[in-house]
Amino acid sequence: MSHASSEVAPSARASQARAERRADHLRLVVREGAPALLFHWFWLKHNALEAVHATTRERVLDPRDVPLDVRPRAVSVDDHTLVIEWPDGVSRFPIAWLEEHAYGREETPLVPPPHDVDVITLRALSLDGDLAQIARAALTQARRDRAVVVRGAGLDTEAIIDALAALGLSVRTTHFGRIEDLRTDNTTNANTDQLGYTDATIDLHTDQPFLEHPPRYQLLHGIRAADEGGESVVVDAHASARYLRAVDADSFEVLTRTDVTFHRKQKGFEKILRSPLLRLDEAGELAQVRHSYFTFAPFREPFDRTERFYRAYQRFARIVHEPTHQWRFVLEPGDFVLYDNHLALHARTGFRGPRWVRGVYFDEVPT
Repeated sequence: MSHASSEVAPSARASQARAERRADHLRLVVREGAPALLFHWFWLKHNALEAVHATTRERVLDPRDVPLDVRPRAVSVDDHTLVIEWPDGVSRFPIAWLEEHAYGREETPLVPPPHDVDVITLRALSLDGDLAQIARAALTQARRDRAVVVRGAGLDTEAIIDALAALGLSVRTTHFGRIEDLRTDNTTNANTDQLGYTDATIDLHTDQPFLEHPPRYQLLHGIRAADEGGESVVVDAHASARYLRAVDADSFEVLTRTDVTFHRKQKGFEKILRSPLLRLDEAGELAQVRHSYFTFAPFREPFDRTERFYRAYQRFARIVHEPTHQWRFVLEPGDFVLYDNHLALHARTGFRGPRWVRGVYFDEVPT
């Protein structure tokens, strides 16, 4: 009496492959334990197996016709086939074909910048509302994760300042004053001719990049929320730059070697500084990000290098502007965010109504 084998032929087994859609590339896990395969979206569009002549099977798509910013609508794995839905059609790639033609292997996991704001959120009530404990926990988290959002710390800005000062931070007075009242009817600060005192959208930036030594930390303390809008955005620029270095080393190098001019000119203040957007320490690790689109002076690279710089800048900008790489939240009255101004970018959306946030800069006290 014969028995049919319980073995399933390899071709009939369900595929173990898993497709992970990233902002500018596909991460394909063919089997657990093996290095993930990486493919740019434009490479997949160019090499679509459907882009051949029906009779001769010769390729009919010229790489010049593939937009470098092409993105899929959806990605899935169906049996042993990768299925990509583009805005103008569908491509199907056998997993075995992708393995054969893979040009990128992720030996070390490529971790995108974080975005889960709950991970960096502290709630004052969980620390018994004790400002000393709140400040200690907040500063520890800001040093480690570049930013922290604290809910329900109260409306006393001076008390928060004192609690942080007790931990080794000193207030850094700037040309705006000791504390900034970020509100549309600002009359308390010097040099009120700046975007922060309007209801306009302010895109991602670091503060004071035109100073040789910008403040290390900034506290933004919610006093009154807007009637509508006014969402805060923070991006881990350190993680974003590391991600850029992993996916586009050329662009990373350009941004570390190209000096740009930051020029802040107001009625009662003017400062100019030249510096790269990304500064490395002696060990080659990222030490500081300077980024402020509204204080960029005209770029003056040699003609043959200008396009290269713009491409590098836009590549970094696409990473930090990807919504899944951003922490987004609203500062309610009594909340505050503390972020590392050297290694994080921040922004806010436009708003309606009398929003009021107080801003304070800090430096570490030398030990």
